[in-house]
Amino acid sequence: MAYIRQIEPHRYSVSLVTQGKHRFYTLTMPSDVLANTCFVTTRDEDPKKGFQRVLDAKRAQEIANYVDVGFGTIPTSIVLSAQPSAELKVVGKGKTLQFRDDPKAFLILDGQHRVYGFSLAKTSLRVPVVIYNNLTPRDESRLFIDINTKQRPVPNELLLDIKKLAEYENQTENLLGEVFDLFSSDKSSPLLGQLSAHERVSNKISRVTFNAGLKQLLGVFADSDPDAIYAALSSFLSAFISGAKNIKASNIITKPTVFRAVGCTTGKGQIWQSLYSRELRRDS
Repeated sequence: MAYIRQIEPHRYSVSLVTQGKHRFYTLTMPSDVLANTCFVTTRDEDPKKGFQRVLDAKRAQEIANYVDVGFGTIPTSIVLSAQPSAELKVVGKGKTLQFRDDPKAFLILDGQHRVYGFSLAKTSLRVPVVIYNNLTPRDESRLFIDINTKQRPVPNELLLDIKKLAEYENQTENLLGEVFDLFSSDKSSPLLGQLSAHERVSNKISRVTFNAGLKQLLGVFADSDPDAIYAALSSFLSAFISGAKNIKASNIITKPTVFRAVGCTTGKGQIWQSLYSRELRRDS
């Protein structure tokens, strides 16, 4: 449904927060109102084109799909800077924030892709918002830099590790996860003590590196179970590590580039296939 501009100002309940020298307002507003009163850069005259040029449309569409399928809980606040066209006012004894329904009411300091995603979604939801007022262009620039450089993303290793708990793993991730766990826990594993499930650690193989190295070889194993895959890979890795020790390079397997390249050195999986066939014959 097309968004219809309203003549009367928007009004929402608000709280005033002071942090250091800055004061800002916290509130919630409908996602469609948010998407239609914000823009991403003061250097573009058209808010919509500004969105499309600055941001990743694919990522925004993924957010829109997430909202529309009904899972949509996005609790992180969007951070905005009120512009003169917002005519921002506090009314109702300081408990209500009022602003004009204007396409350039607020400059987005953080949450650009979420707001763009809201503009693509068919569903509206209430969104937590932080609004700064009376910021200079220098203040806006500094806040943008602080927000976007001092936040640390969650490591990919940790995300992979908790996907199982969240039941978000796909079939490949599930299979690789079980093989990884076997290499981590089996007392005869050639990689015992050399794997790190949750984070990147020097001289250890992370879950991300492990998956990248083995994913290219999954076609060799067809529909095999984790135990059979572990047995075949264990044989090859034991031989590789033994050979590395002979040339005094015992820890070389833990180097990400080496581990990822191990499968490539086997003639596009031919050696893996040979080892795997041998393990199947032993089991029969």
